Amino acid sequence: MRMTMTSGISLALTQQFELERLNRAIDATGDPDQLQLIAQQLLQAWQAQKAATEWVNRQQNSGI
Repeated sequence: MRMTMTSGISLALTQQFELERLNRAIDATGDPDQLQLIAQQLLQAWQAQKAATEWVNRQQNSGI
């Protein structure tokens, strides 16, 4: 089952291909330890992206 973006934000074509590549890699991984490592890396990347987005929003709101 693939998750879709419902927030109105669409991915660039290159991002869609990268997402599909990563989804296939996850699907092909049967080792629970490897899946755990992938999940931890994805959580770290997600939080880094959230922090970057919040920083950009603060910069825009401060008039810089």
